[in-house]
Amino acid sequence: MSLEGIAIRTVTEAEVRDWLRAMATGFLQSPVIEESEAADRAAHMDLARTRGAFDGGRCVGTYRSFSQQLTTVGGAFVAANAVTQVTVAPTHRRRGILTRMITEDLAEAKERGDTVSTLIAAEYPIYGRYGFGPAARVTEWEIDVPRSGLDPHWSGPAGGGRVDLVDADDVRKAGPGLYERFRARQHGATDRDERWWRVNTGEVRKPSRPWTEPYHALYRSAAGEVEGLLTYTVDTRWNDAGQPANTAKVESLIAVTTAAERALWEYACSIDWITKVHSGARAPDDLLPLFLPDQRAARIVTHADFLWVRLLDVVRALQSRTYEASGSLVLDVRDDGAAGPVGGRFRLDATPEGAWCVPTTESADLVLGAGELGALYLGGESVIRLAAAGRVDEERAGAAARADAVFRAGRLPWCPDMF
Repeated sequence: MSLEGIAIRTVTEAEVRDWLRAMATGFLQSPVIEESEAADRAAHMDLARTRGAFDGGRCVGTYRSFSQQLTTVGGAFVAANAVTQVTVAPTHRRRGILTRMITEDLAEAKERGDTVSTLIAAEYPIYGRYGFGPAARVTEWEIDVPRSGLDPHWSGPAGGGRVDLVDADDVRKAGPGLYERFRARQHGATDRDERWWRVNTGEVRKPSRPWTEPYHALYRSAAGEVEGLLTYTVDTRWNDAGQPANTAKVESLIAVTTAAERALWEYACSIDWITKVHSGARAPDDLLPLFLPDQRAARIVTHADFLWVRLLDVVRALQSRTYEASGSLVLDVRDDGAAGPVGGRFRLDATPEGAWCVPTTESADLVLGAGELGALYLGGESVIRLAAAGRVDEERAGAAARADAVFRAGRLPWCPDMF
């Protein structure tokens, strides 16, 4: 099927309500959008980066991007084109609507000077076609609190620190500064603006998004400095014996010290009536299980891809991150997706002190797709693994092992936020 009769363009403010209805339909949410919600959303959308597909005046496809900062390995922030709210109506699939929207958007992002593009994929097979690769995964644990071995009568952290329950106003004051310190050390993290804090503490509420008031707990060091923040909700369940069997669901836990991280998990597991703690989406190598005397009490319930990355500027992207090992590699990057903005051959000279990357005509050590390079970018994927699966071609013996030592990071990347 073709795009004949379908107009793909940026939307006007008057069309936002129809665009939101199409987006909600695509995500199987209520298609009823109040005018007040449409007006509020329009005020915080960059309409120049909001695309819609229109058939006979009705919106049948949605796509939006916005400016973002992504923390890469080593703590540098790179400019990212964040892609979100992508849908195509079930009546209009397989006509090239997404291909047209994403190709135009990525071309504009490259022209704008963005280093990478990011997204969180609802379905796995779609975005590899456009040069994205799964760069950061998440794992969720369910903790059986009675089995964990932790002290159920825990009375506070060691070392003079303390955990305090606080209100949303306190979170809006202390949270942004804490998060800035956190994201500077967590590769894979993205920035949060003021509206993020207002929405996620309930100050701004959307009619289409039910709100449950959470609990918040801050960890302060012995010196009084805020080093951790926990936000959680609790269900109200009693078992057949008439005993409380509640679950605490962690909505967010960020910390800039191990002491803060440990104390907040110990606090969550010591709340009266709580028999299970659901961790929320964490890094696959999160320290949580190591804090438990019985690690089997933490059962993995989800392990999945999360943040996808597509490079838009290979030279800038590879020079922006750090490398734990030294090595020189010539990468032949094949890029057939979304008009192929980064295809070419590049020489990377990496050292722990810095990296240099330039286009080259030298013989390649490795041949790989743009999606594979995106998957490797944050240090969470193995070159050896991809080569074994036939997704990276080793042109020179031993190149995959050398590249693996160069690209891998000591800890796995983690993106704590959905967008």
